[in-house]
Amino acid sequence: MSSDEVILRIQHISKRFEIYDKPRYRLQQMLFGRWKTYFREFWALRDIDFEVKKGECVGIIGRNGAGKSTLLQIITGTLQPTEGSVERHGRIAALLELGSGFNPEFTGRENVYMNAAILGLTKAETDAKYDDIVAFADIGEFIDQPVKTYSSGMMVRLAFAVNAFVDPDILIVDEALAVGDIGFQMKCFQKLHDIIAKGTTLLLVTHDLVSVSTFCQKVLFLNNGRLVRFSSNVPETVNAFKESMRIVKNVHGTGQNSANSSEYRFGSFDATVESCRIFDADNPGPDLQAISPDMNAIIEVTIRSKRDLPHVVMGIGLKTRDGLEIWGDNTMTEFPVGFRLTPGDNVFSFRTCFHINAGTYGITVGIADISTIPRVELDQRWPIRAIEVTSGREQPGYIASPMTMIRDGKEQS
Repeated sequence: MSSDEVILRIQHISKRFEIYDKPRYRLQQMLFGRWKTYFREFWALRDIDFEVKKGECVGIIGRNGAGKSTLLQIITGTLQPTEGSVERHGRIAALLELGSGFNPEFTGRENVYMNAAILGLTKAETDAKYDDIVAFADIGEFIDQPVKTYSSGMMVRLAFAVNAFVDPDILIVDEALAVGDIGFQMKCFQKLHDIIAKGTTLLLVTHDLVSVSTFCQKVLFLNNGRLVRFSSNVPETVNAFKESMRIVKNVHGTGQNSANSSEYRFGSFDATVESCRIFDADNPGPDLQAISPDMNAIIEVTIRSKRDLPHVVMGIGLKTRDGLEIWGDNTMTEFPVGFRLTPGDNVFSFRTCFHINAGTYGITVGIADISTIPRVELDQRWPIRAIEVTSGREQPGYIASPMTMIRDGKEQS
């Protein structure tokens, strides 16, 4: 199968569940359902339609109850759709609910062989992979103990190891990695990088939007069982989900004009972020488009308010090109109940130092009225502008934190 071929096709999938308010209603439905309905209909999914190509990494996002788990169960075949069809190609491995697929009475070793057999591996193939699976899981002598004695962390270690090492064509991961410790999570994400590089298709269901922005080439956004967006524009889709998660009053979408056509903007606009400028704190001058990692910077933000707003909070953040948030701060530390905006233009300055490696970054600025519950987003601008960070050193990652060697009690020059 080439990288242009479709490995998974979902066509107009809908899933209906029957909700019975009392246990006896289920029996009454069986006996008298021809004449009367004793259940309430609940449509977990309605008319979901998309396709995934070989080697793609797709993030699936949505609030709890959006239909993500139902969709995954239909993809894996453990649940049948009420309407529509699923076309799958190749071996699917799924890391869904913690411990799903494991027999609690079997040992870890027995569950490895059982799960591998279910996924289509012969005993000889499992024998060849067994040592790698056990080494990755790193649960020691517990591999020969019943799974019912495992902690949640041990369970997810073994489950991930089995699914990652059986060479699936499609790997589905549903929030399971949130259980492991940070060291194991890092090892899992490195393994995900490796299997993606080999051409495995990954469906990643998570509330960790940083992971979505880092891994995924496409994002599928579900809300109330319906497909809101399926797009290769990952930052835009993640931002749409973030907006949906906010309980916002009087939001008019992206109704404000902006010089930045790629900017994502929303709010009530009772007060607006008019500009964001950056200066060298030690050598004041014009607005800078490029800075060095060690420069003391002044961020100047101008806010125009239509009326008196006594309880406002402002946040400033920094994002990479692909939408990864690498820094952020807000005024709540100094002003827990907010600061005041008066009608007209209000100018605020903040001192900081961007200790980040060379690259182009987007600066985000947002203001909100916190005098009510829920708070009201006044103006969110993602990004309001770009800033170039220049450095003579090419370093990996994002953080620029120079180190000095100390040897025999002396710093080396």
